[in-house]
Amino acid sequence: MNLGLLVFLALLPLATVALFLVILRWPAKYAMPLAYGVAVVVALTFWGTQPNVVAAATVNGVVVALNILFIVFGAILLLYTLRESGAIATIQRGFADISPDRRVQAIIVAWLFGCLIEGASGFGTPAAIAAPLLVALGFPAMAAVVSALIIQSTPVSFGAVGTPILVGIDQGLAGQSVTERMVEAAGTTHAEFVATIGMQVAMIHAILGIMVPLIMVGMLTRFFGANRSFIDGLRAWPFAIFAALAFVIPYYAVAALLGPAFPSLIGGLVGLAIVVPAARAGFLVPKDTFNFEERSKWEPEWVSRFQDDAQPERSDGEQMSQMKAWAPYVIVAILLVVTRTVDPVVAALQSVTLEWPDIFGSGITASSQPLFLPGFVLLVTSLITYVLHQMWNHGNYLNAWKTAGNTILAAGVALIFAVPMVQVFINSAPDGLASVQDIRSALEGGVAFGNAAQVASMPEVLAQSVASMAGGLWPLFAPLIGGLGAFLAGSNTVSNLMFAFFQISTAEQIGLGSFGASIVVALQAVGGAGGNMVTVHNVVAASATVGLIGREGDIIRKTLLPMTYYVVGAGLVGMGIIVGGANPWFLAFLLWVAFAIGFMLVANRRQPAYA
Repeated sequence: MNLGLLVFLALLPLATVALFLVILRWPAKYAMPLAYGVAVVVALTFWGTQPNVVAAATVNGVVVALNILFIVFGAILLLYTLRESGAIATIQRGFADISPDRRVQAIIVAWLFGCLIEGASGFGTPAAIAAPLLVALGFPAMAAVVSALIIQSTPVSFGAVGTPILVGIDQGLAGQSVTERMVEAAGTTHAEFVATIGMQVAMIHAILGIMVPLIMVGMLTRFFGANRSFIDGLRAWPFAIFAALAFVIPYYAVAALLGPAFPSLIGGLVGLAIVVPAARAGFLVPKDTFNFEERSKWEPEWVSRFQDDAQPERSDGEQMSQMKAWAPYVIVAILLVVTRTVDPVVAALQSVTLEWPDIFGSGITASSQPLFLPGFVLLVTSLITYVLHQMWNHGNYLNAWKTAGNTILAAGVALIFAVPMVQVFINSAPDGLASVQDIRSALEGGVAFGNAAQVASMPEVLAQSVASMAGGLWPLFAPLIGGLGAFLAGSNTVSNLMFAFFQISTAEQIGLGSFGASIVVALQAVGGAGGNMVTVHNVVAASATVGLIGREGDIIRKTLLPMTYYVVGAGLVGMGIIVGGANPWFLAFLLWVAFAIGFMLVANRRQPAYA
């Protein structure tokens, strides 16, 4: 078997997802079982993966899918608890007082509040919380999901109090001889080397993140506005850039001064504290007010079964205060921080672990810590809200549970196949070799057809084939590999665990020193964050929280645009930093930003997007 055929086979599961989910727009509940079947056939028939490994990877995938569904359940339960208590109606009035402009609302809820929740929790929770809140505020369901997914970029590398860096990068590099050589060359320790990478990640994110809120509102007006125009979004550029800077400046400062744990969390808090009062005062708020067309003119594809639910007022006639209405979300943020930073609490929650070690003798372990999952925090907050909002006197708390349960059943099919497909793909050869030279040597040495697992896992083969073609331009492609890992695994942390060692090894092979190698690893983390915008896990989960099942392909087609900006931009910035000084790569990045803005200026049309 030659390397080209090996790459083709490794691409088949991904090509299946791209063809049926994105291009042909099949619902994920049909496309993902097919992709899972392709991954299993390739693994067993062509890759030589042992049946017990495939079975174990499938079981592990089901467990991970159940963990995700628990988070989705908690997010929907909390939203509908607030709906039944009358809090959502109060929150709607509060946003009308801040600004009736949907662009401003999206920036506050999706960008700033979403970044705060990402910093506290990660694991797709921001989209699961922000998307249904935007729907409750009157956004089309698809517009809410797209907005919530686009911000799954800049804050992600420091989500869950820095887990993608403190676990993904740290463990991905730990115990490797190449890492030790780079650490020694840098004259530092392993921990300091990882902290430096974290600061570099924040720097690159901060540069790219300045454009994210503007791109988000551009997407909002282009695909969901009456004029189908990016220009309507670009008119909000002063406020969008202001909101971006209000987050990325404290975000980078925290990364530089305090390390990787709190940049997104503190950046989100500071950003909200600055931007909300400014918006209320009208500072840099657009002079024109953007709103969606009346409901009868929305495209059917935008609308979920939750869309037309009225937001009930309190049946006891009490006027709920904004503070009381928002209190559950404040409680969520506080509980997420406490459950991830207070060691005794962390230990207590993690002590409840359900584990199946060495499944079928494969070496794969499936585990769940249900009390440590964000879904548990959301469930507890729902119960607190029942008491706080005195729901025994009014509302129907049981309806919230019924809605959450029905949504989980609808989303379950897609995730129960999507995550096992990824696990089979990743575990096709857990002990794969380290370099493309090893792959070529093994193949030339007579590795039999059907025993490709002796060479490398499917994602490793894809990564190594790209590296072999890129050569000295590898930093341009490093974010793409990070994005591939996140697309597959649905996690920046897992992407970093998979590819951090590969990235630093490739950097050494092309002759980069310790500084250049650390930048390449940082680009891995940045690309992994950007890949969260299109990962099937996040798209299915976010869609489920608003009842938008079956439109996952349409959503990915849209979020591919900002993901492309992010991954390409990261590569250009990374090359500029590695080369040093004033160099053409920085100019290329500025031209890339100009191209993005120019694209938004010209890519407009008045006819409906789905015509």
